[in-house]
Amino acid sequence: MEAGMEELMPRLLPVGDCDLAEDFDPTVPPRTPQEYLKRVQIEAARCPDVVVAQIDPRKLKKKPTVNISISGCQPAPEGYCPTLKWQQQQVANFSAVRQSLNKHRNHWRSQHLDSNVTMPKSEDEEGWKKFCLGERVYSEIDALSDNENLGIDYIKVGFPPLLSIVSRMSQATVTSVLEYLISWFGEKKFTPELGRWLYALLACLEKPLLPEAHSLIRQLARRCSEVRALEESRNEEQISALNLIICLVSRYFDQRDLADEPS
Repeated sequence: MEAGMEELMPRLLPVGDCDLAEDFDPTVPPRTPQEYLKRVQIEAARCPDVVVAQIDPRKLKKKPTVNISISGCQPAPEGYCPTLKWQQQQVANFSAVRQSLNKHRNHWRSQHLDSNVTMPKSEDEEGWKKFCLGERVYSEIDALSDNENLGIDYIKVGFPPLLSIVSRMSQATVTSVLEYLISWFGEKKFTPELGRWLYALLACLEKPLLPEAHSLIRQLARRCSEVRALEESRNEEQISALNLIICLVSRYFDQRDLADEPS
C-alpha cells in the first residue's frame, strides 16, 4: 500500500513482513495466520481510491411518497369551540374518575364476570374490536331489522367498559386495546360505543406516559379534530364527545399544543 493510504488507514495492530513459501497462492483459502494477513494486505491494496455506484435511472422516475402529519389539531367548527371553563370542568371530572378507579380497582377486579363475558387475549386485535364495538358497529351494519330484539346481546352491541372489565386489564392490555381502537377509528366514523371505550381506556392509562402511549393519544386527538372539522350535520352530541377527548388528551395529559384555545 502507498504511504498516503497508510496514513488514512493506520494499522490497528503491528503486522510485520510475513515469511511465506514460494508457492503462496493468494487465490486459495489461507492455511496459516500469516497467509490470511498477507491476503488481507493484497486485497486492501487492490481497492480503488474512488468507488462509483451504478444507479438504474428508471428506479428514480417514481417520486417517493412522504407522509407528514400536522403537529397540532384542526380548529373546531365555528361556534363549537369549547370554552376554557368547560375544559377545566371536564379535566376535574376526569381526574375524579381516575382517582375512584384506582381506589376501588382491587374490589372490582375481584368481582365475578357474567358467564357471557369472555375477554380476548391482549394480542387479539380483531377480538377486542368486536368485544368493544359489537358486531353491528364492527361489521358496519347501519340498520337493524324491525323484528330484531337485541336486548342485552352484547355480542352484537358490544360490551360496555364496566369497572369489572377494565379493572382486570393490565397497562400493556390497555395500551394495546387503545391502539386497536385508534387504528379502527383512523378509517371509520365515530360512534358512542367507541367514545365510551376511549374515555375508559384513557381513565386507565397510567402517568407518566410511556412513549408508545404518548404517541397514541396524540394520534387520537388529531383524528378527533379531523372528524370534527368534517362533521357536516353539526351533531352537537358528537362534537361534544370529540371535544371531550381532545380536551383530556391536551389538558389532562399535558399535550398543550393540541388544545382548543377559545378566542
